[in-house]
Amino acid sequence: MSTAKGATRRAALLDAAERTLVGGGHGALSLRAVAEAAGVRLGHLQYYFPTRDGLLDAVLDRLLSRSLERLADVAPGLGGGDVAAEPVPLERVITLLLAEQDDPGLVRVFVELWALAARDEAVAAAVRAFYGRYADLVAEQVRLHLPDLPEPERRARAEAFIALLEGSALMRSGIAGSASPATDALISQTAYVLLTGPARLAGPPTRNLRSP
Repeated sequence: MSTAKGATRRAALLDAAERTLVGGGHGALSLRAVAEAAGVRLGHLQYYFPTRDGLLDAVLDRLLSRSLERLADVAPGLGGGDVAAEPVPLERVITLLLAEQDDPGLVRVFVELWALAARDEAVAAAVRAFYGRYADLVAEQVRLHLPDLPEPERRARAEAFIALLEGSALMRSGIAGSASPATDALISQTAYVLLTGPARLAGPPTRNLRSP
């Protein structure tokens, strides 16, 4: 009983942290502000999350876990647990990921976390770990669809896929633009090609963009 009660209290504190991010932005996120939003004493919050960095780690971890739980409904192997032995239905996965962006509160949480990561290296490390785990899952799907593709290219496609989907959140959410059927179709098509092939993508020769 005590474990279940503790999990419930912990979830309520994470809910308060997300509300603080959405309502006040990354600048308003402090342990004291989250405690006030949750209606608890600061010491109670610190019992579960002694530091702000630990709290943010937990927020990110829960965001990823929620996404994986939703993915598990359409692609059990991608949703956690045992790695899928066969490719998952990527069209449905892409549709689900885009549908998540219809939640303005969820998009706002990520926007505020990105802004905070740009100023706080500890938060940036947590964000990198979050997207590293995400990229691991996506790269595995690239491997299943394109088994002969070298590992660095699988990873590059996985990261390009994530960049496309995460960037689309800004353009589709009303922050930097609005969703449209034509744009959504092109995003979906591009995301699908990144994961499934062809082995060589059409376009100009690639080069190191960091080169002078």
